[in-house]
Amino acid sequence: MLVAVIAIGIAITGCWPFMVAVESGSMQPNLMPGDVVILMHPSRVGLVTWEEGKEKGYKSFGDYGDVIVYYPNGNGKPVIHRAIAYVEKGEKIPILSKGELVYSENVAIISGYITQGDANRIPDQLALVKISGKTEQLMPVQKDWIIGVAKFRIPLIGYFRLLIPI
Repeated sequence: MLVAVIAIGIAITGCWPFMVAVESGSMQPNLMPGDVVILMHPSRVGLVTWEEGKEKGYKSFGDYGDVIVYYPNGNGKPVIHRAIAYVEKGEKIPILSKGELVYSENVAIISGYITQGDANRIPDQLALVKISGKTEQLMPVQKDWIIGVAKFRIPLIGYFRLLIPI
């Protein structure tokens, strides 16, 4: 039965995992710790950044653009944050602040998506984070690092998953 559910989930969404539990408060107030989020592969649904969403009037989970789940620097524990812009190598890294994009003095070392938690003051790519025990600067997110685009939220049931240490 479990194998059938997994196979059907992958067939429908095009990604694995196709659902994740939100673990931190970085996406508050739009996603809460304990929420389960259902993902779809970007090749099936596309990916709209905050910048594009504001232009088109497209919102997802309470703000412009899509929320994605990705592997930071291509590995480690997945992160769920909003894609705020796509930058080319050498362009300044944007920061989403008070509903507007402002630009830092830092430039992207590679082309890719800039991501930021809705509750965070700076994008992931300007923060130092621990990945597999090492402190690293996050690079712009590459397409092949993206697990999926968040499409649906089921409140609270993810707490069961969060109680199981992995």
